[in-house]
Amino acid sequence: MRQKSASIKDIEDKLKIPRSTLSGWFRTIKLTRGQKDLIYKRWRQRLRATRKLAIAWHNNQKLIRLKEAELQASESLKNIDIHDPSVINLALSMLYLGEGFKKKAFGMGNSDSMILKLFVSLLLKTYLIPIDKISCELHLRADQNPNKIKKYWSKELGLPISRFRWVSLDQRTVGSPTYPHYKGVCIVRCGSIAIQRKLLYTSKIFCEKVIDRMRA
Repeated sequence: MRQKSASIKDIEDKLKIPRSTLSGWFRTIKLTRGQKDLIYKRWRQRLRATRKLAIAWHNNQKLIRLKEAELQASESLKNIDIHDPSVINLALSMLYLGEGFKKKAFGMGNSDSMILKLFVSLLLKTYLIPIDKISCELHLRADQNPNKIKKYWSKELGLPISRFRWVSLDQRTVGSPTYPHYKGVCIVRCGSIAIQRKLLYTSKIFCEKVIDRMRA
């Protein structure tokens, strides 16, 4: 079997002889270059097949973990009344603490449309900010089409294209292609410093209370 280019593992699996024993037996068997190349080729084929199985297994395990996390999150949210104004205000406050501008202007920038969609919708519905008080700007890569990206963000945020007043193209990215899914960074600004102060104080006081409770 060895002289017919069978690998030690193949022989071990078929004859159930320990590999250490086989290695000792095969020390005196000389293989030709062709035989060695054939053994190596078969090893590479098995390796690729094993890797495919391993990747499939890991992907399946990841899906299971993601589904479990989703179920746990859904269960936790059952105890939260998303119609409660105080809950909505706290959610906006914590979002602003993490993503919003902390100095001077009241606004938020992000490349994730869901984050900005939540921010804009809460401003419009909870604080009744008029649309004409909201302005947007885009920071794009050099090869992106400003008009096309404006339409994308306008649709995502539910704001008229007229509210997108300024576009910046990063010339440092010239010659470097942009991934199709990347739609640049959108900055949403609103002139109400009073709301900014309320959100930041709400998040600050909430964090301090939670910290104090955890330390008690």
